[in-house]
Formats: sequence, structure tokens, C-alpha cells
Amino acid sequence: MSADYQVHGSVAVITLNNPPVNGLGLATRSAAVQGVQAAESDPAVKAIVLTGAGKAFSGGADIREFNSPKALTEPTLHSLIRVVENASKPVVAAIHSVAMGGGLELALGCHYRVALPGAQIALPEVKLGLIPGAGGTQRLPRLLGLEKALGMIVGGSPILSEKLAGSLLFDEVFSAGTELLPAAIAFADKVAAARPLPKVRDRAVKHPDAAGFLASARAQVDGAAGPFPAPRACVEAVAASVTADSFEDGLRFERERFIQLTATSESKALRHAFFAERSAGKVPDVPADTPLRAIATAAVVGAGTMGAGIAMNFANAGIPVTILEMKQDALDNGLAAIRMVYQSGVRKGKLAADQLEQRMAMIKGTLSYDAIAQADIVVEAVFEDMGVKELVFRELDKVMKPGAILATNTSTLDVNRIAAFTGRAQDVIGLHFFSPAHVMKLLEIVRGAQTGNDVLATALVLSKKLKKTGVVSGVCDGFIGNRMLEQYLRQAVFLLEEGALPEQVDRAIETFGFAMGPFRMSDLAGNDIGWQIRKRRAIESPGFTYSKLPDLLCEQGRFGQKTGAGWYDYRAGERKAVTSEAVNDMVVRYSADIGVTRRVVADEEIVERLVYALVNEGAKIIEEGIALRASDVDMVYLSGYGFPLHRGGPMFYADSVGLPQVLSAVERFAQGRQGEAWQPAPLLARLAPLGQGFNG
Repeated sequence: MSADYQVHGSVAVITLNNPPVNGLGLATRSAAVQGVQAAESDPAVKAIVLTGAGKAFSGGADIREFNSPKALTEPTLHSLIRVVENASKPVVAAIHSVAMGGGLELALGCHYRVALPGAQIALPEVKLGLIPGAGGTQRLPRLLGLEKALGMIVGGSPILSEKLAGSLLFDEVFSAGTELLPAAIAFADKVAAARPLPKVRDRAVKHPDAAGFLASARAQVDGAAGPFPAPRACVEAVAASVTADSFEDGLRFERERFIQLTATSESKALRHAFFAERSAGKVPDVPADTPLRAIATAAVVGAGTMGAGIAMNFANAGIPVTILEMKQDALDNGLAAIRMVYQSGVRKGKLAADQLEQRMAMIKGTLSYDAIAQADIVVEAVFEDMGVKELVFRELDKVMKPGAILATNTSTLDVNRIAAFTGRAQDVIGLHFFSPAHVMKLLEIVRGAQTGNDVLATALVLSKKLKKTGVVSGVCDGFIGNRMLEQYLRQAVFLLEEGALPEQVDRAIETFGFAMGPFRMSDLAGNDIGWQIRKRRAIESPGFTYSKLPDLLCEQGRFGQKTGAGWYDYRAGERKAVTSEAVNDMVVRYSADIGVTRRVVADEEIVERLVYALVNEGAKIIEEGIALRASDVDMVYLSGYGFPLHRGGPMFYADSVGLPQVLSAVERFAQGRQGEAWQPAPLLARLAPLGQGFNG
């Protein structure tokens, strides 16, 4: 059973009990129906309270059942709601903490709804590429009105229950501190004899100009929905609450659209991302009950752009942080930059003025290692050079208190070598933030060979507190994200050698859905960063081939936006990339210099070479155990590298295309110019003939 049944006097209480959020899977639906039937057959029961155990009323349908037989096995959610709605005795939904998706739709099917303040109320299906599928688009407008209901359904974001007090959605929102169950039972006793029983379906949707409002809503959604069909479907389903001949017709319209959307590639990608984010925090050999280290204070070494951004993450999370610099002017500049970011937030209305000062008060500066010695965690954010890292970590090893976590923000360097600079390798971990660190959601958590399980578990919990998506990576050059990116960028520049120009490459991949093409991205990040990596590579891996074009660019001082010139030109004070004829001429001349006859490169080839370069390297990373699972690779690219969300990440996209087709393309590219960069990953070569995918 996943719902409990008890009788309190003349009131039956059905408690959904399916941790962690009382998802409405088949077993829970069945138990809830049995509870209503038991209450109906008991003459001593005069009313029914439906509530949830633990931390939720209900978080909604079990989306793992979508596109599976269980979703259609009776009782479906529709059937459960029908049983509740048609009960001969009043059913009161007693809501606390969370009522979302199918959970809210179940509550809408009840005759009455009461709630504690602070409960999150939402129909978030649009965020999974869907619409509410169990009557939400038809019932909510009847209680909240057309405009407010449509806003909730298209936006998908939760609203606190107290903000909906006074609406028809809730018959009562209890005061803070009320014990829910006794209050709900008392309410049920009060309405036990009331007849007829109120049904949301019997209400009409009222609006002075429904047609005009819906036309405006369609125009707004069409302009903002991008590649996703669900927002427009939300509008059409809500419109049916007004235009359908009957409530049942509206339900049928909603259900048809819901089923259509479950089969779309966009919804499948969003659901994959939903599960991928939750899986990323699970490490097979680190038990859920692993003891954690307390993180009450933090320190950051380095007040540059990255260090300042990392410090802001701690301050934003309410963790006092001290920034260490070697020179006063560098420290002053870093603190001033932080204040400027917060001031910008105030101007944009994202931050209250008093919050600015509160957060600045959480951030201190120092020029002394001794001042950070008692921090629970220190994050090194200095220049990406092993010699510089060594100096910092040897000093941290001397001064930091026992048990402090020593983290490096390196984006490519060997975390095991860095750990070896200390006498406490078990305390060392990689925390690779992405720039701008206070904005970007991804945090690569790099597990060294000797990193303690408690340190890893603490880092995963900390990532959530910092509102980051933490993804665990093993140690290799570039970890997950940058190791794959290197292959992507190599192909981008090889395409220039063969006949493309920067603008065409960027346009093709941005049309595919990337937030930014490789050359605009490089200009934003700084072309000198890649230059330093290639110089290191030339020493460590002299057989690794690169195009010389990026080096020629850097030799001219064209480092990107920060110098006003990179692959593109930039006007003073502007970030808009302007085609550079000088760079285009350099590209064409270089092709001639290396004896390559330029050709027309199709956009389709650009997309395949860039995306499949990611896929092929990602497959190697999975097989080597650097990534724990394919979905972790997808999460890195969705949350840190601008991979299009509606395509689900590189490995999911490869699965959706079909691995045989991907392998065929990789083998074809391996026969072409620079074919040595295209040796098929063994995992890809093994899975493709079996008809399997990276994600199972």
C-alpha cells in the first residue's frame, strides 16, 4: 500500500504515502481509490479528508510511468479524480508543503480544499514539455479565472498558498502554526451534511473578453516559446475551458493534446534532463548516509573575475567568505567588482538595497593566509598554471585547520597532482565553477584518487546550497566538459581551414539550438585561455594536432571581447560580434598556405561534425569512468555549455538520432581530412550494432 486509511470519529482520513513527494504512481492511485471506496461503504463515515504524508500533499504524477503501460493501467489519475469527485460524501483536500501537477489536479477534483500557509501550488507540466493532463487546464480557470489560471499553467512556477487565499481555489487557508490534520478534520465535520456537494466542473469560466485575452496570450506565447510546442498547447487547452461545448469535451481536448506532447522529442528531452539532474547527485559508492563536514565559513584564494564570482556564491547562500589576494589593489578591484554586480542587481530590481549591504557584509578581504586558516572550505581560483597552483596548495596545507576542505577551481589540470602538494590528499577536491561563476548553474565536482567520501558528499550537498547543478567527474585533462569541448573546437577550426568562415559555423550551430557558436564563445571566454592550453599540450602531447589558425589570431593580440578583437570585431562598449574582414582574409590565406583547396561546406556538415565530436569524446569519457553515466555528460552540456535543452544533451541527442547513424558519420569523417581525430569511441562502436543507446 502507498496510501494509509484511518477513521477519526466520523471522518475518514486517506494519507498518500509514497516518499519522497507522494507521487501518484499506480500503487498510490490504487490505494487512494480503495480508501475512498472503504469510506463510502462505512455508514459511520460522514466525510473524507485526503492528505499527504511527510514533505508533500503530492508532487504529482510519476513521470517515470509516462509512455509506459502503467500510465494507462486502471485506476488512472483520471479515474482516481472521478472517484473522488463523484463520492457521495464530501472529500476535503488538506494541503501542506507541495501540491503540484497531478497532485493539484487531484485536489481540484475534491469538493473542498484547505491548506497551510507556505504550501507551493503549481501546475509545472510545461517545464517537461507537457500540459496538465488530468483536468488542470479545465478546472483551474473555473476557480482562479482565465487570466490567473493561464499564467500559472504557461509559467509553471509555484505560488504560495497564502497568496491564493480568498480565491475560490481554497475554502480556507489556516493560520501559521495550525496543526493541519485536526483542523482539516474539524472542517470536514463542519461540511459533512452540506448538500449538494460542490464540484469545480459545474462552475463556468467568466471573463469580460475571453476571445481578446486569448488572442493576446497566443501572440505572447508564440513570441517566447522558441522550439517548444507545450506553451502554445497550454493556451489552446485553457481556451477549451471557455469554448468547448461541455466540460467533458474540454477534458477530451486536453487529454488529446497531452498525449500528443508526450510523444514529442522536446518533451522526451526535457524529461530526460529532469531525471538527469536528479541522478547527477547520486554516486554509487557514496552512501546517502555518509557523514558530512560542516560548512559554516568559506575562503577563496584569488579576487579575479572567477574568484569574485565564487565568493558571491557563498555570500548569496548565507555563508561568510574571506577572499585572499597578494596585493591590495587586486583585492580592492575584486571587492569593487562584486559591489558593482550587486548594484546592477538592485538597478534591475533583482535585489533589494538592504540585501546588497547584507551580502557585502558577508564578504571580507585579506592579504594574509593566516586570516583564512579557520575556514571550513577554501577554493583556489588563481591562474591556470600548475606552478602557481603548487605554491598556493603548499601554503594552504601549512595554514588550514585539520578537516578543512581544500578545493581547486582548475578547469583542466590534474587534481591528483595538486592534491600531492599537500599532506592531506583526502581533503582535496576539484570544484570547477563556470564563468560567470555567480550566474552559471554547472559545478563540476572533480573526485581525486584519494578524495574522501565525506568530502565528496559534502561537495554535492554544498552544490545544492549554492543553487548549482553538481556533476561528479573523475580526473583527466579537461574533466568532462572541457575535454569534450576541445574536440568540438578542433573541428570548428578545421572547418575554417576547409572552406567555412567563423560566422557560418556559428550561425549553423546556433540554428541547431546552441546558445552561442564556438567562435563567439571563444571571444567571450578569451582566446588566450585556449592558447595557454595548446602551449601546454605541445609539450605534454606533441603528437596532438591542432590548426594553427587560433595561434595566429592570438599572436595578433586578438583575444576576444576584452581586447575589442577576436574572431570578430567589437565596437567600444558593445558586445555585438561584427564580421571581421581581416580575420576572414587570414582564414582564406591560411588555407592556401597549407595547400588546402577551399570548398563549400554545408551547414548540415558543420552541425554533424561539431555535435558528433562531442558525442564521440563523451562516449570515451563514459567508458573510462570519468563520467558515472551518460546523463551526467548531458547535464554538463545542458547546464554549462549552452547545448540546446530541447535536444536533451549530446548523448541523448545521439540516442534520438540513432547510434548506427552517428557511428556511420564518425566513420565517414575518419576517412576524410584530419581523420585521426575521428577514431570511433569503442563504446559507440559496441552499442551501435546492438541497437542500444548511451542512456539505456
